[in-house]
Amino acid sequence: MKLREIKGIGEKTEQLFQKLGVFSADDLVHYYPRDYEIYDRPVPFGSVVPGQKNTIAVIIEKAPSVRRFGGNSITMLQVKDETGALQLNWFHMPYLRTQLKPGMRKVFRGLVIEKQGRLIMEHPQIFEMDVYTAMEGQMLPVYALTAGLSNQMLRKTVQTCLQLRIPEKDYMPEQIRTHFCLRELNDAIAEIHFPASREGLFSARHRLIFDEFFLFLLGVSLLKKNLNTQTDHFRMHHADCTDRVIASLPYELTDGQKAVWHEIEQDLTGGTVMNRLVQGDVGSGKTILAFLAMLLAMENGLQSALMVPTEVLAQQHYGALQKLLLENGFDPEQAVLLTGSCTAAEKRRIYERIAAGDAALIIGTHALFQEKVSYENLALVITDEQHRFGVRQRGMLSEKGTESAPEISEVSPHVLVMSATPIPRTLAMILYGDLDISALHELPARRAKIKNAVVDVSYRPAAYQFFRKQIAAGHQVYVICPMVEPNEEIQAENVTEYAVRLQKEMGNQIRVQALHGQMKPAVKNEIMQAFASNQIQILVSTTVIEVGINVPNATVMMIENAERFGLAQLHQLRGRVGRGEEQSYCIFVQGSRGPVSERLKILQESNDGFHIAEEDLKLRGPGDLFGVRQSGLAFLNLADIYRDQSVLQEAYQAVRTTLEEDPQLEKDENLPLQMRMYAYIRQQNDDIFL
Repeated sequence: MKLREIKGIGEKTEQLFQKLGVFSADDLVHYYPRDYEIYDRPVPFGSVVPGQKNTIAVIIEKAPSVRRFGGNSITMLQVKDETGALQLNWFHMPYLRTQLKPGMRKVFRGLVIEKQGRLIMEHPQIFEMDVYTAMEGQMLPVYALTAGLSNQMLRKTVQTCLQLRIPEKDYMPEQIRTHFCLRELNDAIAEIHFPASREGLFSARHRLIFDEFFLFLLGVSLLKKNLNTQTDHFRMHHADCTDRVIASLPYELTDGQKAVWHEIEQDLTGGTVMNRLVQGDVGSGKTILAFLAMLLAMENGLQSALMVPTEVLAQQHYGALQKLLLENGFDPEQAVLLTGSCTAAEKRRIYERIAAGDAALIIGTHALFQEKVSYENLALVITDEQHRFGVRQRGMLSEKGTESAPEISEVSPHVLVMSATPIPRTLAMILYGDLDISALHELPARRAKIKNAVVDVSYRPAAYQFFRKQIAAGHQVYVICPMVEPNEEIQAENVTEYAVRLQKEMGNQIRVQALHGQMKPAVKNEIMQAFASNQIQILVSTTVIEVGINVPNATVMMIENAERFGLAQLHQLRGRVGRGEEQSYCIFVQGSRGPVSERLKILQESNDGFHIAEEDLKLRGPGDLFGVRQSGLAFLNLADIYRDQSVLQEAYQAVRTTLEEDPQLEKDENLPLQMRMYAYIRQQNDDIFL
């Protein structure tokens, strides 16, 4: 069903939905809530929790007062019960003074903040007692929005869509559903949007995250069969040049780097095709290992390609590699940079050099496996950030190695995957089962440990003063917000308004710029380039900068509403600073006042991503539904590999059993799964499989 066929959706609304990635009714029912508005029972005033939405029942004793300043007004109502007192504030609603009369019984619901020792409920919703009693216990979905769409509009449209759509055939074999206690698919989809209870929500979520893990793992397993990774046609020999480069570096490799380089070198010279994942914490020095592997291939007369997720990072890696070549007496012309923004003439020249074998070291983005790129002897494929490149992508680039020698049908290059996502080894073995795993746990000695602080919103003036000090010293700053735009039901900082506010605070001498994922790729690249070259001093961004940019000059990161992010993601974000030799700082801002949360204490006390991931898992546990995702892996929507580790293991077990019993999914009971599997692979082409 098309969106325009749903009552109430016209051309403009359809375009707003498309900004969210929703193009059809099917997309809409799979556009899951990011949170839930839970209408809990009213609490005594003394039990309200600052920094959270609270509900109170009130008998109004005195009419509100109104204060005016300029063209603005604030309406204030003082309320109390035997346990405490509260002030309720509404902005630009002076008419409430005549509507809220003494003796009225009302329910108020809103965010409570603490200000100068007083508790204030800001802009609360107002309900009649009987109306709220009827709503009590309901859980209404809260969606990620874009300007022009409200949660009420989304809820209504999803509800209509669920009523009109033809139910999906449940493709999951009955024996799997029974064994793992999975509820029926359509029932789970309806419940995830409009849960009748917390228990129902947990049950629906369990089914849907099981499906996410199951389809991904099954897809990886099926596609691996088509990747020929056994016969090594590119066996290399040890080259002294890598020893010389290591000796000439202005720093000494850590023991971990030396050990992993030894493993990589053994793979490349050992007679079998390398398929290795190097897991290294942010800043652990993975890139130099990739460069060494590329140099080894070049000295053996072979080509290598390094794929990275963004053009900015590709350009930075290209510059670093050219510098390394020049400093060690190699021809810098051996390296080329291929990205989507290269001009047609530049691309033609690069294609010719790659096809002729004149370029041995190729760095780029997805452009590396476009149809027009033909390699002379591609022996090594390196991908940076595994969750941005999937098995299928590696396979497509691998196939490029055979184009110049079609008579050899089983040529597979060596594959090296680098990831900074701190995944415990047991989970990595499930997710990346086709790869040998190496881990880098040490940071280079030349890098100072990042200094961390967890603060509340009252610290902002001091933080802004610290920004000025760092910028005056020539450094730069990141500020991370969880939202792109304001959301009517989620109290959190957003990039759009924060950047404007911060620019006014900093003045015209300091340039502040917003960055978020809804911008066009060319615009994002332009902004990241400007930040990399210090034309922008403060970058206010969403998590879009989690990977894909390396700015050693940035020494400060401040993350607003840090409690809304998973710790693994916070650690990944923190890794954007501390990349140079200067002391760097990370400020985690809790959205409310009060003691530091146990979770954020972990970040304050440790810079070890693997330790943080494990500790976070212990604290949260797999049953914590209402926290944010931690891993942020591209192929997952609801699921999270840390929080949902037990479900991941269940799905892994189910995939293994299914393929052992029916490798081609040809049995009658598996035919619906076979159809769903290949539809899934087609749907996911852009993200993980193509």
